[in-house]
Amino acid sequence: MSALRDPVGKGTGPGKTWLEHAKATLVLGIPLIGAQLAQMAIGVTDTIMIGWLGAFELAAGVLGTQTFFLIYIFGGGFSLAVMPIAAQAHGRDDVRGVRRSVRMGIWVILIYSAVVMVPLWQTEPILLALGQDPGIAALAADYVRVAQWSMFPALLVMVFRSYLSALERAQIILWATVFGTLANIALNYAFIFGNLGAPRLGVVGAAVASVGTNFVTFFALLAYAVWKSELRKYELLVRFWRPDWQAFFEVVKLGWPIGATILAEVGLFAGAAIIIGWIGTIELAAHGIALQLAGIAFMIPLGLSSAATIRIGNAYGRQDWLGLSRAGVVSILLVIAATLATALLFLVVPSSLVSLFLDADNPDAALVLANAVPLLFVAAVFQTVDGLQVIGAALLRGLKDTRVPMVIAVFSYWGIGMTSAYLFGFWLDFGAIGVWWGLALGLLFAAVLMNWRYMLRERIGLVGARA
Repeated sequence: MSALRDPVGKGTGPGKTWLEHAKATLVLGIPLIGAQLAQMAIGVTDTIMIGWLGAFELAAGVLGTQTFFLIYIFGGGFSLAVMPIAAQAHGRDDVRGVRRSVRMGIWVILIYSAVVMVPLWQTEPILLALGQDPGIAALAADYVRVAQWSMFPALLVMVFRSYLSALERAQIILWATVFGTLANIALNYAFIFGNLGAPRLGVVGAAVASVGTNFVTFFALLAYAVWKSELRKYELLVRFWRPDWQAFFEVVKLGWPIGATILAEVGLFAGAAIIIGWIGTIELAAHGIALQLAGIAFMIPLGLSSAATIRIGNAYGRQDWLGLSRAGVVSILLVIAATLATALLFLVVPSSLVSLFLDADNPDAALVLANAVPLLFVAAVFQTVDGLQVIGAALLRGLKDTRVPMVIAVFSYWGIGMTSAYLFGFWLDFGAIGVWWGLALGLLFAAVLMNWRYMLRERIGLVGARA
């Protein structure tokens, strides 16, 4: 039962129980976790199948995909900005408000995707200026010049994911993403290796597959959003060409700090890979495996964080302060429980997990295993703080609070995390494990500051006071 509201909308009734809040978060969060894992599987599939071509092609593919990803992930901030705006509008039964946020989110994404075509087209000279091998830089640029056309559908997919999540329709997001993953495998098989009557395009074939996969996923979500009878009232495409500048600039205002926050975290781990590479090849390989395992585990709190943003946004739209408080506490507790479970797994069977990524016949396997297991111990330690920092940012995002969290992220990840990583790794000579302890410290600062700000939400005026 929804919370009863007093004349000024403060939500004074009993509202949902704690168990009902937990159930609602899981019903929304589990499909979103599945969608995150399916999305991650697309990247893993690309890496594996390009790797079958050879080390040169894999290096070019990695450079190309990372170049695309950095531009994409910042643009994703604008797509994610649609989520709290639409969720708050949905919470107050404002159909027009939902429609405005989605339409203008699409406008922002179309403009952003067109603008970033220019730097993406210059990938080769940029990589050469960064000291990359000319042959690899040229092949990576060939990849990007095809893959950049997937920027439009990839970011539009994120807009529709935000929209449908805000309406608590997460199941379709899961199935569309799974369908996209299967399409990616088939298209990679066809265009990378010249199967099923397709031309053999090698690394560029993976880019063709990326374009096809994102368009397939986008059209699946678009068709559902437009033709599903319960959603027709939102009329997303009716008079689509008419601007709504207030909604447009709200998406921009909320979106760029979200993009910068995500980019700061992604950059932290990318920077860690660079400085661990200075230590040695074995250490870098161990870092890559441990990071892959930590990344898979991170999909659980990441999916729950999207659910938290939506539930906080919906409660805010209803001005249900009691429901908002309980939804936040439940989200935090669920993340703690999930991350403690993955941490236990990392502690109990680290060698078995790392061995999944190693060929026992490789002469370096034993050394990589010996270096990766201690890193997985550190990963176990920071699982909970990593989960707490992402849930803290998500709770604040549900309140449309994005600029201060961006400052917190940059300070924590780079001011504390990267500085500590370099200090522990090199000045104190702890090596790769020292770098990881530095990362853990940065995540800890972010977790504390993000959640502290959320706990102070009433005092600092982010929400109304509870009755």
